[in-house]
Amino acid sequence: MKTLTLPLLPIILFASARLHAQSVKVDYDTNVDFKKFKTYAWLAPGDSVLNRERLDKVYGGTITYTANQELKGRGMKVDSSQPDAIFVFYTSMQEITTYSQSPTLSIGVGVAGPGYYVGGSVPVAGGNITAHTKEDGTLKYAMYDTQTGKMVWSGIIQKKFEMSDDIEKLLIDNTVKIFKKYPLKKTR
Repeated sequence: MKTLTLPLLPIILFASARLHAQSVKVDYDTNVDFKKFKTYAWLAPGDSVLNRERLDKVYGGTITYTANQELKGRGMKVDSSQPDAIFVFYTSMQEITTYSQSPTLSIGVGVAGPGYYVGGSVPVAGGNITAHTKEDGTLKYAMYDTQTGKMVWSGIIQKKFEMSDDIEKLLIDNTVKIFKKYPLKKTR
């Protein structure tokens, strides 16, 4: 039994680690030559006129700065007058609350005799319900060809985190992970 269990242990550990790992999902048009995109601009999600200064995009500067560094490394540059591509980013966050209850400690008394049993118990401690809150965040980038108006690439990642985490670092790290899946590799 030991000889069978030991070789399976790394497989079981790897499989359980994969269940909790986040993954980047990417979709792109394989018929598009991404080398043709030399310039790009950013467009705010939703109505670009009304959403210029969105209060829910506190980290918008971090998101676009990090993406700009990734795109610059792939030979692209910002051109807001006549871009080859338009990029849009989307973020969302959902609060998830789970509840747990501590074990209950009870004290009981029982009396038994021939043919009868009497007993009772009273809970004296425990049973406290505790709420645990985490956030489920999503970061998505979409790229549109300005000539055709079609979306040619998108990358998305979802991650559970807590508000006490370094959110700016999470956004930077996850932006880099998303752009690793961009069809062109970094040149610089």
